[in-house]
Amino acid sequence: MIKTADDIRQLNERISYSGRFIDTLRNEVGKVIIGQSYMLDRLLIGLLSNGHVLLEGVPGLAKTLTIKSLSQAIHAHFSRIQFTPDLLPADVIGTMIYNQQRNEFIVRKGPIFANFILADEINRAPAKVQSALLEAMQERQVTIGDTTYKLDEPFLVLATQNPLEQEGTYPLPEAQVDRFLMKVVVGYPTRQEEQLIIRQNVQGLGYPTVNQVVSVSEILTARQMVRDVYMDEKVEQYILDIVFATRNPGEYKLDNLKPLISYGSSPRGSINLAVAAKAQAFLNKRGYVIPEDVRSICNDVLRHRIGLTYEAEAENVSILEILDQIIQKINLP
Repeated sequence: MIKTADDIRQLNERISYSGRFIDTLRNEVGKVIIGQSYMLDRLLIGLLSNGHVLLEGVPGLAKTLTIKSLSQAIHAHFSRIQFTPDLLPADVIGTMIYNQQRNEFIVRKGPIFANFILADEINRAPAKVQSALLEAMQERQVTIGDTTYKLDEPFLVLATQNPLEQEGTYPLPEAQVDRFLMKVVVGYPTRQEEQLIIRQNVQGLGYPTVNQVVSVSEILTARQMVRDVYMDEKVEQYILDIVFATRNPGEYKLDNLKPLISYGSSPRGSINLAVAAKAQAFLNKRGYVIPEDVRSICNDVLRHRIGLTYEAEAENVSILEILDQIIQKINLP
C-alpha cells in the first residue's frame, strides 16, 4: 500500500508518541544491567516483532538477569528452564497427573506457560525436548492429552547456548535454528562497565528493584504499530537482494562466495529481516524503514540461516565475513 508524504508524517508522529516507553524501559532495566545495551535492544526487537531470540555467549554475561529484569519491568510472567540431558518433554510443556481423590486425570501445566521463557543451554537437552519447545514457539500452543492450550501473549523464548563446550550437547538442527528470529552473539562488557559491575556486586547490597513501567497491553499495541511502520518498495528490493545474494552469489558478481556457501537463507529470513527492520525503526521512534535499519540487524537475522562449505571452514571464513561482503556489494536504495 502506497502512502503519501502526509500519511507517513502522521504515522511518524504516532509512533514517536507511542514509542516513548522504550526509553523508560531501557532506563528501568539499566538500573540492574550494566552495559549489554546491544543485547537488550535485540530482546526488544524480538518482543516487538513477536519472534524468539537465540543468544550465544560464555556464562556470566547477564543473559538470565536481563530477561528477568525485562519481564519485571513489563510485569509479565517469567519462567526459566534449565536444559539438561535427562530432561523430558513433559518437564517443559506439562503432563496429565492422576488425582486419586477425584478419580480422574488432571492437567499439570509446565513452565512453558509464561510470557518470558528462558531456555538455558538449549543444546544440552536431547532432540525430543528441543522439538517440544520449538513446536510451542512456532504454533503458540501446547497439546496435553486431548486438549490444546493457547499460550498467553506476549510469548518470547530466549534460548541460550554455550559456544565453548561441545561434549554432552545436542546441537540444534539448521531447520530448528531457522525458527529463531535472531541469533545474537553476546560479547564481554567494556573495562569501565566491568568496573561498575564489580562495585555493584562487591558492595553486597543486591540488585535494585525493577518496577513495572510498561503494561502488557502497551506491548501488544506497540506490536501492531510495528506492523504499520512504512516500508518502501525500494527497501523491500534491498532486503531481497541481500537474501538472494546468499543463494546465488554469482548473480551479484560475488563469484568468490560460490564455493563457500552450501545453502542460503530461506524465505523466513526475508520475512524476519523485514519485520525486524520495522521493529528497529520503531525503537528509533521512526514511522518508516531506512536501509540502515536493515543493515544494522542483518547479521543477527541471517547468521544462522546460511550454511558454510568444508572449503569455507578449511579457510576459516566466517558467516559474518560473507555477510559483510554481500552488504558491501549490494547497492543501497
